[in-house]
Amino acid sequence: MLFDPKKLLLIAGPCSLENERVCRAVAETLVAIGRAQPELKIIFKGSFDKANRTSLGGARGTGIDEGLALLAMVKKDYGFPVLTDVHETGQMAAVAAVCDVIQIPAFLCRQTDLLLAAAATGRVVNVKKGQFLSPQEMVHVTGKLREGNATEIWQTERGTTFGYQNLVVDMRSFSIMRRNGFPTVFDATHAVQLPGAGGGKSSGEREFVPPLAKAALAAGADGLFIETHPDPANAISDGPNMIPLAELPALLAQCVAIWKTVRA
Repeated sequence: MLFDPKKLLLIAGPCSLENERVCRAVAETLVAIGRAQPELKIIFKGSFDKANRTSLGGARGTGIDEGLALLAMVKKDYGFPVLTDVHETGQMAAVAAVCDVIQIPAFLCRQTDLLLAAAATGRVVNVKKGQFLSPQEMVHVTGKLREGNATEIWQTERGTTFGYQNLVVDMRSFSIMRRNGFPTVFDATHAVQLPGAGGGKSSGEREFVPPLAKAALAAGADGLFIETHPDPANAISDGPNMIPLAELPALLAQCVAIWKTVRA
């Protein structure tokens, strides 16, 4: 198993892979964090295609070939397992050839063919709970993966639609979703997203990432999903909710301390 119950799972990286400079900057910081916080099990993440942009003019990223090449570089040069998300069944083979974890986006978490194709790769599958689902409904999502003989399943809470252009996190989700028998992860940066509130793109409130991340760990989450960037203001996607790379080490030190306390 890639998940280690004796370590805090951390899925971290830029929203979009963007380019080699951004990927190396993030990976180098994660290496330093891993040395300082050996309790972490770090997975490097990045998207090659932001396929659900608010408007047609939104930047979509590197594309699959360049994106997978960047993930392969991170895996080879820094030793991290790598994760990316898929949007179509036809992407599975290429992604599985490089990535250790295949992620199903929240909007696609009920797409049966996509789930079964991911399960068939033999890779770990991390499925995000849709913004439109209750935590109780995730049993059906993970059930599809189980019936598809997925070798390892993770489930991620990323908030639930609350009125217009807002999300709320129900801290009961981690206990409820754990009943499915799989690790639960909290997507701390997408949970503070304000969907579509940025004038043709999403906005966000990154100042709430630290308190929500700490609360999720106190509530029993097994891992954190945190997007980070050297310069979020100039990132091509999700800048308002990403954590500035320079702030990540201090935040994770606090998170590890809470995780250890809860499990003491």
